[in-house]
Amino acid sequence: MTDRNKPEPTSLEKLNDRLTKIADQMEKTQIADYVMLLNKPRRIIFTNLYAGIARGVGIAIGFTVFTATILYVLRLLGALNLPIIGDYIADIVKIVQVQLEGRAY
Repeated sequence: MTDRNKPEPTSLEKLNDRLTKIADQMEKTQIADYVMLLNKPRRIIFTNLYAGIARGVGIAIGFTVFTATILYVLRLLGALNLPIIGDYIADIVKIVQVQLEGRAY
């Protein structure tokens, strides 16, 4: 059959094609999962709780690594015995070490 002999699609067929495309697009956006999540408030609460805990742990670990890196660099700078900066850095390192040991400064 050639293209000339092919019948024109009817409006019902066009509508069916359009609805199929819309259904595919909705499936890709996962609207059904979102609606199901909205219908279960407990699931939203627990999902947000777990996400908050994960964020808090991540922030704590990141801050610890960042602080340890800064203290390491400050110790290296303190070992250089720079006249003004070295004394200031040495005081900061002493304060931090005293706090880590649990003694009062």
